[in-house]
This record gives sequence, structure tokens and C-alpha cells, in this order.
Amino acid sequence: MSTGQLIIDLDAIAANWHALDALCAPTVETAATVKADGYGLGAAQVSRALARAGARTFFVATAEEGAALRETLGDAPAIFVYSGHMTGDTDMIGDLGLVPLLNSIEQMTHHVEALPMHPFGIQLDSGMNRLGMEPEEWFAIRNIALRQNPQLIVSHLACADQPDHPMNAQQLSQFREMTAGCDVPLSLAATGGVLLGADFHFDLTRPGIGLYGGLPFEQAQPTVQLSIPVIQTRQLDAGEPVGYGNTWIAEEDTRIATIAAGYADGVLRAISNQAVLFADDTPCPLVGLVSMDLITVDITHLDHTPRALDLICELQAVDDLAEPADTIGYEILTSLGARYGRRYKGGQ
Repeated sequence: MSTGQLIIDLDAIAANWHALDALCAPTVETAATVKADGYGLGAAQVSRALARAGARTFFVATAEEGAALRETLGDAPAIFVYSGHMTGDTDMIGDLGLVPLLNSIEQMTHHVEALPMHPFGIQLDSGMNRLGMEPEEWFAIRNIALRQNPQLIVSHLACADQPDHPMNAQQLSQFREMTAGCDVPLSLAATGGVLLGADFHFDLTRPGIGLYGGLPFEQAQPTVQLSIPVIQTRQLDAGEPVGYGNTWIAEEDTRIATIAAGYADGVLRAISNQAVLFADDTPCPLVGLVSMDLITVDITHLDHTPRALDLICELQAVDDLAEPADTIGYEILTSLGARYGRRYKGGQ
């Protein structure tokens, strides 16, 4: 087999959901965020496993994602759409029972006119300046909006992965001020917010990255293994280069394995000459530039030629791989390419 093999552990994803749920009071509902195709791992398979685990509310980025999720999960779960009610989404939202999180007065006007009496939620901007109604906008229409019976009011934390960051307390205070007296379920916490403690939990949490084994949930079970087959090996003499641009030159006689993945498969070019792969539990340096379809790895120290090398495994989680690229585990996961053969474990 000439493509990498991506093994996704659905039981670990379910276990991570249970662990985050256990951090909250019994009165707090734990939902699940499955946007971006379940953070790159397959929204259909992931959402079914989470539904079996007990999740009954799901969050997606767009109405199109919501439509696909509705087809997968059926009519029972609530599906909230972060982008709200965009022009062109009306039929999907109405026909499939999606719940848009309205982000502006314009979206609210459009929703009420296009789908009167259809459920909706509201997204407030408590300081992140990305999506949601800012305080002045919200207070201008708050009474009118509340009379329309929103199902949920949410906001999003900008610095929840940094527990001591003053922005967390600022946003918590702002969210409380904006929602004081609202007899509507409230949600502020994604994964990082869950870990900040009960003050941030309100009525519903909506973890994302923690379900998939990423930081800031350090206790998460790993959910992904990525093994990439070795296509060819070659012996280099000292002084010979490897890869485009001659960015790595052998300082001694070296054995190189060429493996079948590259930036077309989501292996970020920024990890060139920095990352390692693993042969069982032995690290092997990535040398030369990551190219479109191929990566070169120094296996001089191995006493055998492995059939494959692991890029993501128990010894190198997604955030470990993200570090040499100066990025985050989210980007590693959501960049995983379509060419990998995917195998799902558990989830039954």
C-alpha cells in the first residue's frame, strides 16, 4: 500500500467526551463541536460515536455542515450553526431543523422574516471581536430578541488555553453583564473554558479540540495514529544533499528512507529539517524539505528498514508535531489529507 494509514480511535474520542462531561456539574449539558469534518477526522463517524456516548447537541460552522450532520444523525439531536443565518441558507435551516446562532441585527431581521417561529440562538461578542453582537448592538435589540424565544445564547473565549490570562475574567464579566436577567440557556465554554472551572460552564459546554486529543486538555486520550509507508531507501556518502534546495547535507555516511506523504497530505512544509518520525519507539529525524508527495527521513541508526514510519502516535501527539511548525494541533488535525487510507477503531 503506497498511501499513509490514518487510524482514528472513536472509543478514545468518546472517552474524552465523558472526561470533559465529568468536569461539569450534572445540571450542565456537554455538547460536541464537530465542525471542519469533525476536526479532520470524519464528522459522520465522529458524531455517531459521540451520540452513542451521550451527546445530544452538536455545533458546526456552516449550514452545509449542519445538513450533512442531520443526514448522519437523524432528527433527534439539536444542531447549532455558528455562522448564523446566511443568505441562501434558509431552505437548509428550515427544512432540516438547524438552529442558527444569529450574529447581528441583520441576521436576526433576515431570520425572523424568512423563517418566522423557527428556532434560533444568539451569539454575543464578549471581547474576541470575531463573531457575535457587540454590547451596544445587543442591548439595542435585547428585549425584542428575547421575546422571540431564543434557544441558547453563546459567546466564545479568546484566551481560554491560557488559564491566567486576564482576558478570561474580562470576558466572563462581560458575558454575565450582557446576559443578566435572560431566562435563556447560556454557553461560554469550549474545551479551554471547561478546564477553567465551574464559573465558565453555565448551562451548556461545547468542547471541540479536547475531544480529538488536543491541548489544552492534557489528560485527553490520543485519538489518531498516522503511519506512512517507506517507498525506497538509499545510502548517501558524506557531503551529499537531500531534497529540494539542498537544505540538508549529510555530515557522514547516511541511510535515507523516502516515505509516501507530503504537503499535499497536510504534512506542513514548516516542519522540514525539524520534526521526527518514529520507528516503533525510536525517533528518526526528518531531513530535507517536505515536498508535495514525499518526505525523507534519516534511518541510519536503525538496524532494519521499517515498512512504515509514524508521524502521529502515542510518542508524538498532534501538538508535539505542531510545535516545530510554530502552529497548533488544530491545524495539524484539520490539514490531514484525503489520500490517507482511514481506519476507524471502536465506536460501536
